[in-house]
Amino acid sequence: MSGGTRSYEMARRLVSVGHELNMVTTSRAINNRHKGWRVTDESGIKVHWLGVPYSNQMSFAQRIKAFLHFAAAAAAKAASLESDVIIATSTPLTIALPAVYAAKRRHVPMVFEVRDLWPTLPIAVGALKNPLLIRGAYWLEQFAYRNAAQVIALSPGMRDGVIKTGYPADQVHVIPNSADLEFFNVPAEQGIKFRQKYEWLQGRPLIIYTGAIGQANGLSYLVRLAAKVKETDSEVRFLVLGDGKEEQLVHDLAQSLGVLNVNFFLSESIPKKNIPPVLSAASIAISTVIDIKEMWDNSANKFFDALASGTPVAINHEGWQAELIREKDIGMILDGKDLHKARETLLKGIYDVKWLREAGIRAKQLAKDRFDRDKLASEFEEVLKKSLN
Repeated sequence: MSGGTRSYEMARRLVSVGHELNMVTTSRAINNRHKGWRVTDESGIKVHWLGVPYSNQMSFAQRIKAFLHFAAAAAAKAASLESDVIIATSTPLTIALPAVYAAKRRHVPMVFEVRDLWPTLPIAVGALKNPLLIRGAYWLEQFAYRNAAQVIALSPGMRDGVIKTGYPADQVHVIPNSADLEFFNVPAEQGIKFRQKYEWLQGRPLIIYTGAIGQANGLSYLVRLAAKVKETDSEVRFLVLGDGKEEQLVHDLAQSLGVLNVNFFLSESIPKKNIPPVLSAASIAISTVIDIKEMWDNSANKFFDALASGTPVAINHEGWQAELIREKDIGMILDGKDLHKARETLLKGIYDVKWLREAGIRAKQLAKDRFDRDKLASEFEEVLKKSLN
């Protein structure tokens, strides 16, 4: 399916080394066709599906309601399954409720994976404002950590955020999102074919964004950057593949600025298996966030997908990813506020063919050295073993 595949990729690697995996989850693909639970086998993982209406288009309150609905049903399901360790992967924090319940019922440890710092992040972006809900969210955060034998954080900043709550530092492990090297190793011809499909693209420079179009992603920035670039260079193309709550807003802004289907193009999200040719066709892969410091700790899949594909990467924020880009010279940091500066940085890099090629090579090497999914899956397995001690 489209979206992040971290849990699936980690799970299938655990299966490949002899572990038995039950995954309790839901899918938009089955929400309106199935009632109750169904079970499938996915690469040796026994997946228990429950249809719960959910969409990025839903309000924050509606999403919380969906999370709680799933938590209640998942608690009973997880507790009914034989296990030696329970893994809860968040967001949202409500996933701790069924995980802790099942862990206590089965008398086994729970490992909590932090993919975003809740409630810090929703508070920072203004999605969570009610004082009572904020207090409850902080209680739930403490509840999750208090009942976790080990915690996995997806970035150094997330690790620091967990430790600030008082959780023991020696029980927090940084295992970021990973690079699927083999998956993104596709012939260059696939990228060429993708380019040739579109008259508006062909051999022109291409900046690609693949992912959610939500409030936190700040795609309005990319639209405004496209408009700024168009003022001096009408050849550079921007393509967004994704969907989300702000999709219409982005569409309308692009239309009002005169860039929609001119140098800025919107397309629906596509399955992960179709992403490699797209990245092969890209000059630059971009990951954006809104201008809030709390967003700097993110560990976006699209960043690691770019590395795995050997595509230079651009971001519009500081933080640990910006430090990596500077240290390894694998892309560019665009000014998140000054679009004129961002345009100059982008155009300087995108027309430097030698630098683009070498930055792509360095990106893939970094993926091999530090973010290879197979290596990080082994680290993940070690954390699970530690929880049993």
